[in-house]
Amino acid sequence: MSLPSPWTPDPDEWRELLAGEPAYRARQLWQGLYEQGLAPSELSTLPAALRHRLDEVVRPSLHLEREQRDPADGTVKWLWGTEDGVALETVLMPYRDRVTVCVSSQAGCAMACGFCATGQAGYQRNLSVGEILEQVVAARAAAAPRRLSNIVFMGMGEPFANYDRVLTAVRRIVGDLGIGARHVTVSTIGLVPGIDRFAAEGLQVGLAVSLHAANDELRSELVPVNRRHPIAEVVAASRRFREQTGRRVSFEWAMIDGVNDRPGDADELAVVAADARAHVNLIPLNPTPGWPTTGSPAGRIADFARRLTDRGINVTVRANRGTGIDAACGQLAAGHQPETPVTVGPRRRRPRAATQVGGLRAPPASGPSIL
Repeated sequence: MSLPSPWTPDPDEWRELLAGEPAYRARQLWQGLYEQGLAPSELSTLPAALRHRLDEVVRPSLHLEREQRDPADGTVKWLWGTEDGVALETVLMPYRDRVTVCVSSQAGCAMACGFCATGQAGYQRNLSVGEILEQVVAARAAAAPRRLSNIVFMGMGEPFANYDRVLTAVRRIVGDLGIGARHVTVSTIGLVPGIDRFAAEGLQVGLAVSLHAANDELRSELVPVNRRHPIAEVVAASRRFREQTGRRVSFEWAMIDGVNDRPGDADELAVVAADARAHVNLIPLNPTPGWPTTGSPAGRIADFARRLTDRGINVTVRANRGTGIDAACGQLAAGHQPETPVTVGPRRRRPRAATQVGGLRAPPASGPSIL
């Protein structure tokens, strides 16, 4: 049976686990976990007997099985395994002015978006609070001596489908790991109850909505959950989020060649983005094994962005990072491949061979710089 992660218990639960110990032990432990990023067994401030006892009741959940580095831009992807056999991925992205980690909230995803490798792989389970936070702690250590500056919940899974654990992790990222709320972004495919609930939490965390189409017929094909939460509801929830938090929502739009990159698509997007007063991030579609279409060419993306700008919409064209190691948006699949490729029209793409998993236990302490 798997032991819970040391980063899962809250302070009250730790005080129960430390019953009979001096009160300051709980403070030492919490500081070691969140300020030093060390598991209880590694904390020299705790007596050896206590470290041994704690190691029998809590233990880090994630074990690194493979690390990949993209020499083109320094992006790093980690494949983690757990004691119960699930796999998940985390991506560390160093930029000139910041270091960002893209964390997973679920192993797999149940949203079934056909153009996303995670959606093609299917759902395994929700991640625990500790499994989410261990990704951030590992990224902070790997970023040193630079500071880990940004956290984005844009890895595997739908964060609002694991709402309570994601919220707890976000609160600890802000309150205990010291990352400013405005440097944390949670992404959702458009689960309206989750958006409304998140807006009421009193946080200044950013929200990104994966829109990808601005009419219900096309979005329902690309994003099946649209049948439950159609565009009008998503836009209204995005508007409420801005009104309650003062934070502008970002609409994420994967640019798919010949599917959602036409002038009419830009005009439809301009209408809903203006209604929500949202920022738009355009993301060239990244290749996945089970999706037959490709990303839009650069010229068409530029024209699409210009058409939005001409209509008063704030637009950013996001640069692809980590595509050489399948670490870019929509490519995280933890080695899983779809059983059958998704079909769009008459075209079909064969799935490629599954990635082999290595046997590393933890991120290496030395090696080529990723910064």
